[in-house]
Amino acid sequence: MTNCFHLAIPAGDLNVAKKFYCDVLGCKSGNSEEDHWVDIDFWGNELTLHQSEERLPKVRHEVDMGSVLVPHFGIHLPDGAFQALKERIETAGIAYLDKPYRRFIDSKYEQETFFIEDPNGNILEMKTMVNPKILFKVD
Repeated sequence: MTNCFHLAIPAGDLNVAKKFYCDVLGCKSGNSEEDHWVDIDFWGNELTLHQSEERLPKVRHEVDMGSVLVPHFGIHLPDGAFQALKERIETAGIAYLDKPYRRFIDSKYEQETFFIEDPNGNILEMKTMVNPKILFKVD
């Protein structure tokens, strides 16, 4: 594995967080130190959930679609995987912070996105792009 992104976050109760990331989002767990932290395979990236009492602060920032919560992290998925993820989230009864929304319609940057939070209040943005190859292209 090369160029794997790593992010460590306060997760609250590890058992609850692990169930959310594995059972709802469909990720797999990896290495862990019982009662302290667990690694999650977040679509090929290392997300380390730390047992914690604290939560990250969050604020809203204005963007084209309104205001979004920051900080946040997430993943770009192929459309089929994105639609399956939405179905798992809805089946689990997870509330959207920002419901699924199409941005940049009829442009090469068109994408669908939504925001949810994990059990400890960490914000996730999930996306699918119509043309993912242009993600880092600069006009």
